[in-house]
Amino acid sequence: MAKRIREKTEKINKERDTRPYATAKFLRISNTKLDIIMDLVRGKKYADAVAILANTPNKAASLILKVVESAGANAENNQGLNKQDLYVAEIYSGQGATYKRQNIRGRGRVDLILKRTSHITVKLDTVK
Repeated sequence: MAKRIREKTEKINKERDTRPYATAKFLRISNTKLDIIMDLVRGKKYADAVAILANTPNKAASLILKVVESAGANAENNQGLNKQDLYVAEIYSGQGATYKRQNIRGRGRVDLILKRTSHITVKLDTVK
């Protein structure tokens, strides 16, 4: 049994994605709003992506910028890569938990307000 578990662990470690990445979770913005900005930087070089996000006047852009810079710092500090050689290989968002709030209306009724959250993941890779 232990041998099989070790073999399974070795297989998982061999197939693991070793690209530098960063995630941000439970951000107070809808992932549909994030998708518009993420399409601007997907596939771009790291420096170009940071410049685009820094000059985009949008809440989503500032949140994505933090995650992209964090992924660049992870690549530089943890894997010894050069930031000039990186590009945004993958960037995607997923839906997080939804906060449910109530708004009191007339005649004793209640409207439900959904405050959506999202998760951002950025994976960088070296230019080949």
